[in-house]
Amino acid sequence: MSQLYRTPLYTAHQAQRARLVSFAGWEMPVHYTTISEEHQAVRQQAGRFDISHMGRLFLRGPDVLSLLEWVYTNAVATLKLGQVRYGLICNEAGGVKDDVLLYRLPETSPVGTATGSASDNLLSQSFPYLLVVNAANREKIIAWLETHRQGRKVEIHDATFVTAMVAVQGPIAVELCQKLTDTPLHDLRYYHGRYVLYRGQRCLVSRTGYTGEDGLEWIVPLHCALPLWQDLQQLGITACGLGARDTLRLEAAMPLYGHELTEEIDPFQAGLEWAVKWQEKDFIGRQALLRRREDKNLPKRVGLELAGRRIAREQCRVWQGEHAVGWISSGTFAPTLQKSIAMAYVAPACRAVGTRLEVEIRGQREAAQVVSLPFYSRRRAGS
Repeated sequence: MSQLYRTPLYTAHQAQRARLVSFAGWEMPVHYTTISEEHQAVRQQAGRFDISHMGRLFLRGPDVLSLLEWVYTNAVATLKLGQVRYGLICNEAGGVKDDVLLYRLPETSPVGTATGSASDNLLSQSFPYLLVVNAANREKIIAWLETHRQGRKVEIHDATFVTAMVAVQGPIAVELCQKLTDTPLHDLRYYHGRYVLYRGQRCLVSRTGYTGEDGLEWIVPLHCALPLWQDLQQLGITACGLGARDTLRLEAAMPLYGHELTEEIDPFQAGLEWAVKWQEKDFIGRQALLRRREDKNLPKRVGLELAGRRIAREQCRVWQGEHAVGWISSGTFAPTLQKSIAMAYVAPACRAVGTRLEVEIRGQREAAQVVSLPFYSRRRAGS
C-alpha cells in the first residue's frame, strides 16, 4: 500500500488524541471524543473540521469558460463574482465522475502581507475559477480536465498541497469566525465566497458546508493552517472528525461520492436533476443522460426510516415482500433524530413516501418506510 498523505494539521490531530484512519489516500481523524458528541456540537453550537484532503484546483486562461461548460453539468457563464455552485462532472455514459463545487472567484481581494511562498502567491494571483473536488477523485478529475483541455488555452493549478481547508459549521459558526478577521462575514450570502484577511494573509472564505447547518469553509496558506485551527479552538469550537461529518451529511440527505454517486449512477437517479442544465447547454454525457432519463426501470434514490435502532449498512438489500427492490447506499443511527435512517436506491415503483419496505441486516429483515428528504433541515428544526 502506498504511503498516505497527511494534512498540515496532522500533528494537531495527534496532539488532540484523534483516532486516525485511512480515507481516500489520506490519514484523517474519524473522531476526537465520540461521533455523537461532535455531531451534537455542530447541530447546537459549532464544530471545526480539517477538510484539507479535498482537492482544490484553480483554473484560468482564455478558454477556461469553454472547458468548464463542457465538463460540468451546471451553468458556468451565469455565475456571478463570488458565487459558488454545486454540479457534477459526468462520463460519456452519463455516470458521475465526481460531484464538485465551482467557485467564480472575486476579482478584488484585501491587501495582505506577501511572504513569497507558493501558497500565498496562488491565493493572491488572479484566477477566475476554483473547483473543489472529492479527495478520492482529485487525480482522476485532473486527468479528465487535462484530456479535455487539449486545444484550449487553459491553466490548471492543483493547490491541494500548498493550501489548507477548514470547515466551521453550526448555528454560531459565522459569529465566532467573525472574531478572526475584520473583513465582514455576516453579510456573506449562502453559497458565496470572498477574500478575507486573517493574520495579515489573504484567505478565501465561503458560506458553504456539508452538514446541513450554517457555516463557513476557509482556504488558507499552509502556514496559516495551524494558527487557524488553534484560534478556532480558543474560541471554544469543537474539533470534529469524519464520523460526525458523515452522520451530519446523512441527516441532511447530502450525497457522498462512492455511496450515492458513482460512475454507474447518473444525476437523475440521484435526484440531482436541478444541477443538470440539459435544456440550456451541451456537456459531456448529455446525450446518454437524456436516454437514461427516459428509462423507467432505473433505480432512484430515496430516504428510509427504519422501525428499530439497527443500522442499515451500505449494500444491504431492500425488499418488498419476496422481491429484492434495491440496496442501501448509506445508513446510520441519526444522533439528532434518534432514529435509524438510510438512503437507498430502489425500483421506481417503490419511491412514493409512505411505501413500506424491509431492509435485510445480517440475514434478518427490519421494517422500513420511505420518507421525504432531507431527514433533517435546520429551517424545520427552527434554527
